[in-house]
Amino acid sequence: MRVLVFLLAMMFLPSLAAAQEAGGVPSPSITKGKGDKCVADTDYMRRYHMKELTHQRDKTMQQGVRTKKFSLKECVACHATTDDGGQPVSINAPGEFCSSCHEYAAVKVDCFQCHATKPEESKQARRPALFPMMAAAEPETGQ
Repeated sequence: MRVLVFLLAMMFLPSLAAAQEAGGVPSPSITKGKGDKCVADTDYMRRYHMKELTHQRDKTMQQGVRTKKFSLKECVACHATTDDGGQPVSINAPGEFCSSCHEYAAVKVDCFQCHATKPEESKQARRPALFPMMAAAEPETGQ
């Protein structure tokens, strides 16, 4: 048994030494948000952002309560980046804010099956045209 432990240790020690020399454990590349600070401190958000987003979703869907603090829309607006042409890049694109950590942690992100991956161009809410003929009859807002 001791021989087995010794052999296993000898197999893994070189890889640990190489990781130490290369700067330690690799970590995801995270872009800084647009604001001065996040809605909560970084350690809290790393650990609990999903609980907060789920709580926000439940309050919105079940009680109709909409707040901005833990709104996914606000997260996207702050953390999305732009390409060389100034166009927003999807927040879940490879290497971007959400995907960089979730790929690192091997966690599937399903938020963006329904939610927008880029910030809105204006603050005006966009409604899907459930009845196209009614959408055509809606007056223009001029914005």
